[in-house]
Amino acid sequence: MEQYPVPARPLVEAMTNAAADDPDRAVAFQGAPGANSHLAAIELFPEGLPLPCFDFADAIDAVKDGRAGVAVIPIENSLHGRVADIHFLLPESGLVITGEHFLSIRHALMGTGRLEEVTQAMSHPQALGQCRHWLRAHGISQASYPDTAGAAAHVAALGDPAVAALAPPGAAKLYGLELMATDIADADHNTTRFVVLARGNRQPSGDGPWMTTLIFEVKNVPAALYKALGGFATNGVNMTKLESYQRGGSFAATEFYADVDGRPGEPGLDRALEELGFHAKWLRVLGTYRQARTRG
Repeated sequence: MEQYPVPARPLVEAMTNAAADDPDRAVAFQGAPGANSHLAAIELFPEGLPLPCFDFADAIDAVKDGRAGVAVIPIENSLHGRVADIHFLLPESGLVITGEHFLSIRHALMGTGRLEEVTQAMSHPQALGQCRHWLRAHGISQASYPDTAGAAAHVAALGDPAVAALAPPGAAKLYGLELMATDIADADHNTTRFVVLARGNRQPSGDGPWMTTLIFEVKNVPAALYKALGGFATNGVNMTKLESYQRGGSFAATEFYADVDGRPGEPGLDRALEELGFHAKWLRVLGTYRQARTRG
């Protein structure tokens, strides 16, 4: 609780207590009340009990420990790309992806004074990156903070008119700040994709289209990735996302995160996964879930 700015603590405490009384309905999210992750949690689970967590690891731990039924975690943004650390936290969590959600992002500048007085904007690095052109045009420097709404609460506690926050517009009302500018992202399509994480090996039900998320590590040999992915081409499986990242500082073992259309049990995807498993050092499916937005 002490990690949050003072203006946010009463809200965090009330929401934490409500979630503790009914953990199955609790929806863990990263950030202070009013953050974009809070908004995504409400849209996905309108009957749920949002549970604020200071960082991504805390939100994941809340599900692992049984303090929340699910967690809603941002994974990528249309303007700023991958959300830092999440590709490392997901495989280690032991949780499975059971759903996805796309949230249209609206950034507002808010503070205790007037726009002309602001010299610094505080927010999550993703939000700052999504508004960097607007901030530069107004001569406003950037300062990182763990989440957007937490930055708004911190600015309210500071009371310095030269320091403002970038956060969803609703955070201004929660923390008693003045809205100085709204919709200031560098593109209108600014959207963040969230995933839902839960315990256990849940099998998807209902109608598709389906998405399967997986991670794998290729062997350190020539054409390893080409061979590993060949089965998706020959079996007509569409891969909508492929990202590489390094782990352990060796710069030799490359791991990949991928999203593919379909679900295990479909002959084409099963054959593609079998071929990938043959050419990869290891392969792990993180989840199969209904697509919230059809790709292609």
